[in-house]
Amino acid sequence: MTEKLEIYRCKICGNTVQVLLDGVGELVCCEKPMMKLTPNTQEHVTTEYHIPVYIKDDNGFTSIQVGKDPHPMTEEHHIEFIERVSDDKRKVTLEYLQVNGMPRIELQQNVQAESAIEFCNLHGLWEGKNNA
Repeated sequence: MTEKLEIYRCKICGNTVQVLLDGVGELVCCEKPMMKLTPNTQEHVTTEYHIPVYIKDDNGFTSIQVGKDPHPMTEEHHIEFIERVSDDKRKVTLEYLQVNGMPRIELQQNVQAESAIEFCNLHGLWEGKNNA
């Protein structure tokens, strides 16, 4: 059984998929079951930070940055995307990031209670929360 918004990855080819609606059955790629990714929520390192952090500036604008100190964005080690998910899972926004850019997205609207997940090409899926 799969649930809405779960993320799965193929251990062989690296294909990554997100479930749009709950379903039965098993996700398969390269003739093998895909691995469900569970976001990390606790940092265990002191040099690279992965948890998405909500930052509000003096003008009231909010951004989501990966790490309290920005995560590296090199070809070898970078953040692939940041996704926002409302607490009720009815609203989702996905933004892909560019290598050599900033691991950050700027938000245009007021931020409610939500989560942000990001995918690091070396260290997998991470989640941070905004409790608004």
